Amino acid sequence: MKYELYIARRYLQSKRKTGFISLISYISIGGVIVGVAALIIVLSVMNGFEQEVRSRFLSADSHIRVQTFHDNGIEHIGALQNQVKNLPHVMASTPYIQEKALIKSKAGQSGVVVRGIAIESAQDIIALDRNMVFGSLNLGITREQDGKDLPGIVIGFELAKNLQVIVGDEIVLLSLAGIEKYGDLPFSKRFRITGYFETGLVEFDGRIAYVSVASAQELFKLQNRLTGLWIQLDDYEKSEKVAQQLETKLGYPYKVYTWRDLNPNLFAWMQIEKWGAFIVLSLIIMVAAFNIVSTLIMLTIEKQSEIGILKSMGATQTGIKRVFMYQGLLIGITGTLVGVLLGTGFCLAQAQWHFFSIPGDVYIINYLPIATQPLDVLLIAIASTVITTLSAIYPARKAARLDPISTIRFK
Repeated sequence: MKYELYIARRYLQSKRKTGFISLISYISIGGVIVGVAALIIVLSVMNGFEQEVRSRFLSADSHIRVQTFHDNGIEHIGALQNQVKNLPHVMASTPYIQEKALIKSKAGQSGVVVRGIAIESAQDIIALDRNMVFGSLNLGITREQDGKDLPGIVIGFELAKNLQVIVGDEIVLLSLAGIEKYGDLPFSKRFRITGYFETGLVEFDGRIAYVSVASAQELFKLQNRLTGLWIQLDDYEKSEKVAQQLETKLGYPYKVYTWRDLNPNLFAWMQIEKWGAFIVLSLIIMVAAFNIVSTLIMLTIEKQSEIGILKSMGATQTGIKRVFMYQGLLIGITGTLVGVLLGTGFCLAQAQWHFFSIPGDVYIINYLPIATQPLDVLLIAIASTVITTLSAIYPARKAARLDPISTIRFK
């Protein structure tokens, strides 16, 4: 062991004369521990919420959408599917219709986004059956006690509450396409509610309704046209790469959107919050770094005579500087390692046992979500070690510049 490291380690241990200084050293280590653990826990919680929101979003939407530039619709959807299906990472595709409408019940009305889907192929894209909370996923013709044959419609749970409807009730959809495109009166069609779905996202549960493709084409007067194609990949992270390949292959008039393009503000805001939390909580480590500076300066004053003796014995300025740099490094590494262990330990325990609960009626889940990313932990550990090491530079230089003669003379 180098003598610089040996002396630095000894200085951290409590002695009668330097007990107070050693106490401040331990407080500095505690500050680093708290800062590192807090950073890991908070970023893991943010990652957990982001992961939960993303999974619920992707359970109700596709990884990629293919539409036309002017939303004029696509007639030969089979040819488009044949072009898409052989691309790498493409797992499934299904045609869809998406238009705005007004939904009316006896108790109220609301704006709604109507999605026309083919249930068999759409089930490979969206987990609508898994999100069903009541009723059935039946978009075909249904008949109730009133004797009317009406097509089925599945709506979000929040939308059902707003309209005060239950399964079996009759509602009316009024298409806004006639007004927007032709300046005509709105087209209307009656449906029967066959079920509710719930994703946990108000954006979907409060404004989405599913009908069959045939019913949507009739309601919006689309003849044989469809809005576009939903595409599912084997990995949602590859959506940008596949989207570029699709745009190159398909060309005009097709436009390709990824799941990030559909909700850019949501995921961008989550990323900004994550970096904001990282910066703010790093201030805890900065406070610990200032404690390290004051500790080492006090130690320099306390150990002037020892520094003078070391210099008279042949220790160089570089060697003295290393003693105090090593001390700052030891404080930083010790605090960082313990903080990493505490932070990751808490996260693993919460992910396994969910002992911290949150109100399920307020949030989309009833427990605190945790997703610890190794890269985040590594960056936190590096940042903590660098900050604490840099804090030792000034005291180390001050100690190295002490005159050995004057320090020994006034001992």
